[in-house]
Amino acid sequence: MKWKNLRSSSNVEDLRMSSGRGASGSRGNLRLLMPIIKFLLANKYGRIVLVIGVIAYFLGYNPLALLSFMNTQTHQEKSLSAPSEKDNQTAQFVSAVLASTEDVWSKLLQKEGTQYIEPKLVLFRGAVHSGCGEASKETGPFYCPRDKKVYLDMSFFQELQNRHNAPGDFAQAYVIAHEVGHHVQNLLGTLNKSHKLKQRVSKNEANVVQVKVELQADCYSGIWAHYLDTVLEKGDIDEALNAASAIGDDTLQKQSRGYVVPDAFTHGSSQQRVEWFSKGYKSGTIDACQTGI
Repeated sequence: MKWKNLRSSSNVEDLRMSSGRGASGSRGNLRLLMPIIKFLLANKYGRIVLVIGVIAYFLGYNPLALLSFMNTQTHQEKSLSAPSEKDNQTAQFVSAVLASTEDVWSKLLQKEGTQYIEPKLVLFRGAVHSGCGEASKETGPFYCPRDKKVYLDMSFFQELQNRHNAPGDFAQAYVIAHEVGHHVQNLLGTLNKSHKLKQRVSKNEANVVQVKVELQADCYSGIWAHYLDTVLEKGDIDEALNAASAIGDDTLQKQSRGYVVPDAFTHGSSQQRVEWFSKGYKSGTIDACQTGI
């Protein structure tokens, strides 16, 4: 993939230098205070201290200042080591891929009469606090419809290559485009529709709905690839198809369990994922991606 010829996106939030585990704002303060409040309520003198703290708060003082003996480092985001040159290059690659999705979907949705609101992409290492809750690298790349952000721990790319045997920069680009596909679904109302539907059905039926959502995102990633004529290199599409196959539910279940449980599918089989990416890639149209949601 000739990604170095692409522009960089301005929508990347780089949190690689922080642990991402600390919550912000009042939520973080509440987490800090709850154990202390419980301790103080346990005895008479503690309740007196608590009352003083409440009074101090309403007088404009910070009660936490009374707790200076605590190691505040445990309640702050810990600084991580500086990213390597290779890591920074990968971040540049992610930014370029994101920019290409912005260009493609802005034009396509304009034709549909819909404004494309560009999503943010958050790079993190280890763990992150998203609008959809806490997440770790074990979660894998994901899209949060609440804050309209894609979250990516770049160690997943290494996992994609080593664990899933899906190497190549276009395999990585496919993963990003798939998550952006969920953002497109969010803008078009598909995610909200599927969410309401899943609330009304059984768990197995909800899984069926979710599979349709994921396959459509695969198809949307294929649409994105359709418009990269000047960027694609020989073998790129094969890398994407290989990655789609490698992370199919049946393949992953065989690796982890040794057998396949179709009722537990949430993303689709390897064959389905390959087929729907191919449909999007060959057609380049949103209409080709109707998975029945």
